Amino acid sequence: MKAVFPGSFDPITSGHMDVLTRASRIFDTVTVTVMHNARKQGRHLFTLDERLDILRTATEHLDNVGVDSFGGLLVDYMAQEQKGIILRGLRAVSDYEYELQIAHLNRQLGEVETVFIMAATRWSFVSSSMVREIASYGGDIRDMVPRASADALRLKYADVYEERERTSEAVLPDSDSSD
Repeated sequence: MKAVFPGSFDPITSGHMDVLTRASRIFDTVTVTVMHNARKQGRHLFTLDERLDILRTATEHLDNVGVDSFGGLLVDYMAQEQKGIILRGLRAVSDYEYELQIAHLNRQLGEVETVFIMAATRWSFVSSSMVREIASYGGDIRDMVPRASADALRLKYADVYEERERTSEAVLPDSDSSD
């Protein structure tokens, strides 16, 4: 059975990876599909190509996972690619309420089913927007995202990270001094 894991993935987080890794053990193939909307151009931190590159790197160890993009209705993509299941990750009850509405609409529009996988509890608080916010201040996000995302965020905010490191080094006591 073929599944599609749609999203903006700006960037992919450890929660996404948790759901994706577990789904890769359930489904024959899983396609991570970056859904893009021309009307939302410029709202993402990473370009579409950057997000696709991050995803390819983050998922290269998962043999039955592919990466794609689509601009339009998800149900149209599902029909075009002959995919069977929409995969969605859930972190909390608030996610479920929203995702349930979308699942019902997709079922009505395109006769496609949605399967929900709960993210592990340790990732229930992690979202792409929160990770971007922390990274924008030079915070340590390495445990919240796969290495490909961490590296891309560090490049995107290189000036902030460099300044933070300079400030940290200036605050550290000199270990060579004696009392």
